[in-house]
Amino acid sequence: MTLPETKNLLLSLDGGVLHLTLNRPESRNAMNRGMVEEINAVFDAVREARQVRAIILRGAGGFFCAGGDLKEMMAGGLKAPQPGEADPVVGFSRAFGAMLRKVNQAPQVVVAVLEGAALAGGFGLACVSDVALAHADTKFGVPETTRGLPPAQIAPFIVERIGLTQARKLCLTGAQFKGAEALRLGFVHEVHADTAALDAGLAAMLKQILGCAPLANAMTKEIVLNAGRLDMDAVLDDAAAKFAVAVRGSEAPEGITAFMQKRPPKWAS
Repeated sequence: MTLPETKNLLLSLDGGVLHLTLNRPESRNAMNRGMVEEINAVFDAVREARQVRAIILRGAGGFFCAGGDLKEMMAGGLKAPQPGEADPVVGFSRAFGAMLRKVNQAPQVVVAVLEGAALAGGFGLACVSDVALAHADTKFGVPETTRGLPPAQIAPFIVERIGLTQARKLCLTGAQFKGAEALRLGFVHEVHADTAALDAGLAAMLKQILGCAPLANAMTKEIVLNAGRLDMDAVLDDAAAKFAVAVRGSEAPEGITAFMQKRPPKWAS
């Protein structure tokens, strides 16, 4: 596996954990087209890499992400395209949604570490994590409608994350809130009082994740994501087929043997 070269991201692979840091601190890590393309390239590169078991999303400078780079979008001009020309604004928006889907469907466990703020598109990126850990003072929200815009690409993922009723209120009021409310809504899984506690919480979470077999986790994630999207019989048929693959693979015999011998399995040692 070869990771792509990046200008807007910092990448570090350590013991099966890929640390992906949004690195535009001068703009509070707002995602421009280049960053979106780089995130896509990274997730393409690691999709089949079973040695990468978890991906940590974080922002440089103690700030997760302020959203999409609206300055870049506006600089592209608001003039309507000529007949037959592609609309660059549509392309900018749709590329962002495609990136969210790719992160959402990654076979690895994606952990978002949320500090400073996770707003607009940054909120959407956090929505597609498997686990979200937050600093108590992190500011969350979907302020697009207060700027005359719909949260076009992130709204469907917000519905999946916290449910239709809460998503309607959040998206239609532009409300902003801190970590305690994000925890109450089920948007994040843990809230920590300071950076040291947040880092300790991340270390503990990674230990749990790495205690799980990588292929079993990838299969489980796909089953969970299919629930509610496919017919239930189709979900269960697919899950049964995956179960059979696991039983006849290398992970289940090792995991069951380790359990009976009261030792950690090889992937956790």
